[in-house]
Amino acid sequence: MIKRQTKSYTKKEIYKIFHPLVKKWFDLNFKDFTPAQKQSIVDIHKQNNILISSPTGSGKTLTAFLSIISELIFLSERGELEDNVYCIYISPLKALDNDIDRNLDIPLKEIEKIANWDTGIRKAVRTGDTTQYQRSKMLKKPPHILITTPETLSILLVAPKFKEKLVNVKYVIVDEIHSFAENKRGVDLNLSLERLQHLIGNFTRIGLSATVSPLEKIANFLVGFEYGVPRDCLIVDVNYLKKLDIEVISPVDDIVIADSEETRLAMYNLLDELICKHKTTLVFTNTRSGAESVLYNLIKMFPEHYNTNNIMNHHSSLSKERRLLTEESLKKGKLKSVISSTSLELGIDIGYIDLVVLINSPKSVSRALQRIGRSGHKIGEKSKGRILVTDRDDLVECSIILKSIKDNKIEKLRIIKNSLDVLSQHIYGMAIENVWDIDYCYDVIRKSYNYVDLSRDEYEDVLSYLAGEYIELEDRYIYPKIWIDYDKNIFGKKGRLARVIYSTNVGTIPDSSNVLVKLENNPIGKINHEFMDKLKKGDTFVLGGSIYRFNYSKGMTINVSPASGPPTIPSWFSGQLPLSFELAIEIQRFRRILETKFQAKRTKKEIMDFLKEYLYIDEFGANSLYEYFNEQYNYAIIPTNKILLIEYYTGFGGKKFVIFHSLYGRKVNDALSRAVAYLISEKYNVDITISISDNGFYLSSDNKIYGLEGFKSLKSETFKDTLIKAIEKTEILSSRFRHCAGRSLMTLRKYKGKEKSVGRQQVRGKILKNFVEEIDNDFPILKESRREVIEDYMDVYNAKKVIEQIGSKEMEIKTINTIIPSPFGFNLVSQGYLDVLSPNDKASFVKRTHKAILKKIKEKLNDD
Repeated sequence: MIKRQTKSYTKKEIYKIFHPLVKKWFDLNFKDFTPAQKQSIVDIHKQNNILISSPTGSGKTLTAFLSIISELIFLSERGELEDNVYCIYISPLKALDNDIDRNLDIPLKEIEKIANWDTGIRKAVRTGDTTQYQRSKMLKKPPHILITTPETLSILLVAPKFKEKLVNVKYVIVDEIHSFAENKRGVDLNLSLERLQHLIGNFTRIGLSATVSPLEKIANFLVGFEYGVPRDCLIVDVNYLKKLDIEVISPVDDIVIADSEETRLAMYNLLDELICKHKTTLVFTNTRSGAESVLYNLIKMFPEHYNTNNIMNHHSSLSKERRLLTEESLKKGKLKSVISSTSLELGIDIGYIDLVVLINSPKSVSRALQRIGRSGHKIGEKSKGRILVTDRDDLVECSIILKSIKDNKIEKLRIIKNSLDVLSQHIYGMAIENVWDIDYCYDVIRKSYNYVDLSRDEYEDVLSYLAGEYIELEDRYIYPKIWIDYDKNIFGKKGRLARVIYSTNVGTIPDSSNVLVKLENNPIGKINHEFMDKLKKGDTFVLGGSIYRFNYSKGMTINVSPASGPPTIPSWFSGQLPLSFELAIEIQRFRRILETKFQAKRTKKEIMDFLKEYLYIDEFGANSLYEYFNEQYNYAIIPTNKILLIEYYTGFGGKKFVIFHSLYGRKVNDALSRAVAYLISEKYNVDITISISDNGFYLSSDNKIYGLEGFKSLKSETFKDTLIKAIEKTEILSSRFRHCAGRSLMTLRKYKGKEKSVGRQQVRGKILKNFVEEIDNDFPILKESRREVIEDYMDVYNAKKVIEQIGSKEMEIKTINTIIPSPFGFNLVSQGYLDVLSPNDKASFVKRTHKAILKKIKEKLNDD
């Protein structure tokens, strides 16, 4: 049963379970236990499963380890500490593993100093970076606390000698569990925990999480099921005990009136002012290129304040050595600021931060809390954050994020279910462990939260694939990995190299790299792989200031030809985080509130006062928001949670646009736009191009588009099938099939010591996909590729909800025709044009358009 912790233990009650040495050490270092520790330590001692959700700096990690260290000291004192692993600590980052290793040194060494004897407690990190020499040492003297990652744990489960060292495991700690829950690394980890439980019996599961929702689902993800019923787990939730000091700040009084250069300078002046007022500031930019740009500009614009010794950046494209240097300099208090992409969101120990600045929207409430929680790391201190916005849509988003934080509203996580590629990988691993009864294996798998409702048919389809029952696959050098004896109802591993193949190819993170762009066989630049996934034949995009048409891809190379007109895929698209669906709905509700105020003829002052109170924003922010909504209201219609606005607009050269003001986040809009475009193309034989954002999408063509007709023909009961048909020939499906084929070990990254390049994997993946489609269009790995695209990359479920709302008349569709795009539609339609303009031309274009809109509004008001 999953239930909330209602008991808080006193210091005296906690001390009763501690070894005297741990009690003495704690007294020397701390005055009292934190709320999270008071609710958790005793239950960990009692070996109860527990999920601890509390902010950064609230003592979560120490909470998890204190009881365990105490137990190990008791064992050592009695001479019962064996050469086995007692605790496994799992984190999403190797850097976090190394942090924990260093941080555990402190209590263990200080306790030994107090005791004046060697406790003999060992801890060690084992990841893909661990050398063969270190691994050999671990076999002779295994760590009592093993610090590792999900990928390494799955390898250890098939390592015959090390597997024996896991028989005494009593505790498994999963740190930053929220970061696993929504991706396939979490699925991988979840199955490994069930395999470990099968191997050694029950152990205590301890989950450590930042602010997420719903905690009951995360707790169930942590502990799994027994006989179809959730295992017991206590939830400790102390998320809102930490005080927050958060503001949304606009650097200029009206974001549209101010030109881009004025806004840029104001933003950097404000950022400099904030950094100079604080000891150490962590700045998040969302993208790697953004982190590089902000660092460069701060040093260039304020040489008297910054140099390469007191300000650095941190992102995944930097070398490991560079990242470590940044982290160490930060911990030692040498830096005034660090500019990060998303890489410092998780709990790496980065020392004392007294301010976090977010440049533009973090796109979700939970991500904002996670980032801002990196400041005020000392217990009892406030977390201080400032969100700088330079765009009106961002201003709306960030204002609603701030309100949601104040109102304790957090988005709900969606956990992946029945992932057939990860299942294939683990069944192979299980076969390497020993011979399995087919029914019993199915039961063990279904104890995992991710597979509790796995159908027998899907399970047997995966077994059939692994057993080589799709004989045609051997023509593509895919051979059986297991044998099955149906008479005895058992299966086992096949082939002498099984353990080597498994150990060198497991994991869920696909290899990726930049994609080379060629024009007539001449390289002209590179784009990232995620950007290539967006492209379909005929799409146009900007590279190096010129527009190119995408023709085809081959491996990690794409062929293009020169093109004209606005790009169909904006260049900024690939680097953006997606807006969460729940946050999008909150923004729509806010739009409706403002719409009613305009309808009630409230004055500007009244609406401004309301905005400042309702959204906790400053005067500049309130003014920008008022002007934005006032223009949309007077020029067109404000789309809300009750009104879907469809806007017909004819652009330069007679190009026709149908703009859907569907503020549901990019994942939902991607699904809706592809399905609508597919239906229109099929029925009317019209070539459609698509562009999407979090706030909506547009369809464009040189001919009539039939946008409303296409949208109205969407049916919730057939939407999933329509979307699957729409993605069949796309790059994204080919790319995801390559990823799934790798995870399911259809294609191998490494074989007999040789590593295949990403390009070769991609070429092989595309050939294999076409081959598999001919054999069986419902082949399990192809089926999983489609599921991954429509459920994980897109959001088919919430897209269906939108269609249902329209079908039930809960949402009304309204249409308008515009000569100039409405203020809400301008960002979406203009992005392609803006990509090819210089900064000065961009500013001029935006100002001219804005003046034209104001003129139209004035004419309309005069007519009224």
